[in-house]
Amino acid sequence: MLAAIRIRGTTGMKPRAAKTAELLRLNRINHMVLVPEGKETEGMLMAAKDYVTWGEIDRETLIMTLRLRSLLKGRKKLEENDLKERSGAESFEQLADMILEGKLKYREIRDIVPVIRLHPPKGGYEYIRKPYGNGGSLGYRGKEINILIRKMLKPGDDLNGKNKN
Repeated sequence: MLAAIRIRGTTGMKPRAAKTAELLRLNRINHMVLVPEGKETEGMLMAAKDYVTWGEIDRETLIMTLRLRSLLKGRKKLEENDLKERSGAESFEQLADMILEGKLKYREIRDIVPVIRLHPPKGGYEYIRKPYGNGGSLGYRGKEINILIRKMLKPGDDLNGKNKN
C-alpha cells in the first residue's frame, strides 16, 4: 500500500500532472490518499512527481492515521465503535491489516471521505522543488514517508511524548 501526499500547489502546473493529481484526488496541499501498488499507480505518480511525494506506509503509521485523521461525510470523526458496521473490522488495528493486505480499499469504507487531510509537517518541508534524493521533498521516499506522515498527524505535539508546544 502506498501513501501519496500533495506537496506543491497548482501554479504553473503542467496539464498532464494536473489531470493525474485530479484522478488521484490530490487537489490540495497536505492531502493524502492511500493507493494500491502497481504499474498503473506507479505511472500516475511518476506523471505527478513534481507535485507529490509517495512511499510505502507501514502498519503503525496507518493505524495512527486512521485513528487521528480519518473522517466520515459531514466531517465526523471515524470512531472505533462505528468500524464494525462501516467496514466489518473490530478495531483500527484490524482495519489497517485489512487495508494493507488488500482485502478492503480505504475508499470502500461506507461514508468515508477518501482523502485524508493532514497538517503541515512539524519543522516544515525540505526544499519543495527538489526530488527527495537530492535533499528535497518531492518524489519517491520509500519507507521514509512514514516519518513525514507522523510529522503531519498532530500539530505541536512531540510524538515521543516528551513535550507539548
